Amino acid sequence: MEVQVVHKVLKANDDLAAMVRAKFEEYGIVGLNLISAPGSGKTSLIETTLSHLKAEFRFGVIEGDPDTTRDAERVAKFGVPVTQINTAGGCHLEANLVWRTLDNFNLHNLQIIIIENVGNLVCPVGFDLGETKRIAVVSVPEGHDKPIKYPKLFRTADLTILNKIDLLPYIDFDEAQFTADIKALNPDMRIIRMSCRTGEGVEEWLAWIKGLVV
Repeated sequence: MEVQVVHKVLKANDDLAAMVRAKFEEYGIVGLNLISAPGSGKTSLIETTLSHLKAEFRFGVIEGDPDTTRDAERVAKFGVPVTQINTAGGCHLEANLVWRTLDNFNLHNLQIIIIENVGNLVCPVGFDLGETKRIAVVSVPEGHDKPIKYPKLFRTADLTILNKIDLLPYIDFDEAQFTADIKALNPDMRIIRMSCRTGEGVEEWLAWIKGLVV
C-alpha cells in the first residue's frame, strides 16, 4: 500500500510538472531549477546572474525555503518579480507549488524564471518541477565526494556548477576526483567552475544562459 501511495504522489507531481512545462513553452520561458545543499551559494548565483543580465533579459524568481523570506528579500533588491514559497519545514518544492505560483507573474513579460529549490541534495531530485533545465550547484567547502554520495542529482542534471573555487587553495578538495565521479555518472555533463566572489567563470555561466533563450 505504501508503494502505491508513493506512486500516486509522484504521478500527480509529474502531471502538474507537465502542465508547468507546457506553460513555459507557451510563453517562451526558460525555467531553471537550481538544486544544491544549503550554503552552496544558490542565492549568490542568482544575484550575480541578475546583476549581469537583468538589463538584457526579463527575469522572474521563485524562492523555495522552509521558513524565512531572506533569500527573496535579497533577490527583490534587483527589481525583478520574485515569489517566496515557504514549505513549513518541507525539504523540497513540488510541481503543484510552482504551478500555483505562476499566477503571481505576468508571464507575457518574462523570458527566464529561476527556481531556487530548498537546500537539499536528496528530496528535490525526485520531483520534476517542469523546468527547462536542472542545475546542480556544489561548493568547494562541501567536499569532492558529493557526486558519488548523491548520484541521482548528477545523473538527472543538465549542468553542474562548482562554486566558490576561490577557496580551492584553502580546502582539501580533489577536483580531479570530483570531475571523474561526475563523468562516470553522466559522461556528457558540462561542469562550470566559478566564483561569485571573484567573478571567475561567471562569463561562461552567463553565456550558457544566453544560449537557452530563443
